[in-house]
Amino acid sequence: MTHALHELLHCADVKSLESALLNTCSEFGSVSRLDIMTMIKAGKRQAVCLVRMDSGQQDHELMSKLGAVRFGEDICVVVDLAISEFALA
Repeated sequence: MTHALHELLHCADVKSLESALLNTCSEFGSVSRLDIMTMIKAGKRQAVCLVRMDSGQQDHELMSKLGAVRFGEDICVVVDLAISEFALA
């Protein structure tokens, strides 16, 4: 797991994940598209993030930093969300 991806694991909700992901992406340029979908799989909360940068070169650099894969024209990152205090109640 890359350091950049590890930092995203501390996010407990979509809003904090979006902020952290945009911060990571800003190192490479502007994000032209960002979609985040959540799911629960085998009792774990996860987020599927689809990102598209302004250029193919920026996409490639971001994929390398996150250890991500391509899903169609987007970069796909699956993140296990941290357990929040609300999930424990």
